[in-house]
Amino acid sequence: MSTTLLFETIKIDEGKIFNLSYHQERMDESRKKLFLTQNTIHLKDHIHPPKKGLYKCRIVYAENIYSIEYIPYKKKQVHSLKIVSSPIKYEHKYVDRKTINNLLSVCNDADDILIEHNGYICDTSIANIAFFDGKRWYTPEKPLLKGTMRAKLIDEGLLKTKKIKSSEIGNYTQVALMNAMIGFNVITDAKVTHNHTLHHLRSHYDY
Repeated sequence: MSTTLLFETIKIDEGKIFNLSYHQERMDESRKKLFLTQNTIHLKDHIHPPKKGLYKCRIVYAENIYSIEYIPYKKKQVHSLKIVSSPIKYEHKYVDRKTINNLLSVCNDADDILIEHNGYICDTSIANIAFFDGKRWYTPEKPLLKGTMRAKLIDEGLLKTKKIKSSEIGNYTQVALMNAMIGFNVITDAKVTHNHTLHHLRSHYDY
């Protein structure tokens, strides 16, 4: 990446801050690893959200906080995914998303991309992913980015991690996307395209 600016996206609904401890933990880890910082920036001391409405709190930071924005949030509807292969690395939540956006630019026939690496599923462009096999929900063992909602659901025992091959998508019955803003969202009648093969994964509820 060409810049070391990072960001956190935190859900704010009617003044309530969601999953702050998970955002705090990821920010602490990134600052220590990338900038060798020893001090802790306590997010709770810097977030002063609107009391009404649903907002995306976007915090840009490096060694210190650069900016905090409260952006009215509207959920993006995703029903179709196209699997694209890329060696991209995005283990920290960088502001610079050019490589991801370049992958998106070739995806005109789906709502979002589903990135694979060496034949194994990673993430979509904006969310972690999970698949249901009829008994349990599984999320890729090595995602592009370890999301805060993903971490929370793993800690709660609601998600298991495993290596998921792109070629095995058809073995699953449901697919869900997850991030800080949408929570855990099962896609109704999901369409996943892989090497010109279309897989339908259907569901009738949100988790």
